[in-house]
Amino acid sequence: MSEWNKKRSIMRRYDLTAHIYDMRYAEEQTAKIRAALEAVSINKSNIVLDAGCGTGILFNHITNKTKTIIGLDISKKILLEAKKHAGQFRNVNLILADVDNMPLKERVFRNVFAFTLLQNMPNPTKTLREIERIADENATIVVTGMKKAFTLEEFERLLRNAKLKVVSLKHEGLKCYVAICIFDLLHA
Repeated sequence: MSEWNKKRSIMRRYDLTAHIYDMRYAEEQTAKIRAALEAVSINKSNIVLDAGCGTGILFNHITNKTKTIIGLDISKKILLEAKKHAGQFRNVNLILADVDNMPLKERVFRNVFAFTLLQNMPNPTKTLREIERIADENATIVVTGMKKAFTLEEFERLLRNAKLKVVSLKHEGLKCYVAICIFDLLHA
């Protein structure tokens, strides 16, 4: 299956299930978010990217901690659900786009979150490289990998190959690995 066909398949799946996503996954997503936020510092002046933002569950956890949040997703219907979460916040902006080809400037984001994204991507290494392109030097990048899609060794190798320095890796009691990484531009 070509990269675009896989992405189109994922987009259709999320379009079809957008209206029930929170009911099915909000508890699991919230657990990942809480695990990540225990180890992440967000400054009031930061611009944050939620790559593959889904319905915007992260927004409720960080909007009061940061200047601006950009939620980006490839599924139009999932973004319509995210708009419901974002509607109460003035600092959330939504973009319909492919995470592998983001219409964003380089080196802008101090914090990047990519929850439940990599296992849906045809080429996770390409996805991580695009995330690195828009991440500021020494940005914190939070990446998750579903345990049913990656072994711990595969997930760690993927992050290493992407030149991400893992500073924390959590997975106890979760259905995924939650990696807190630093993007060091000098060693990338």
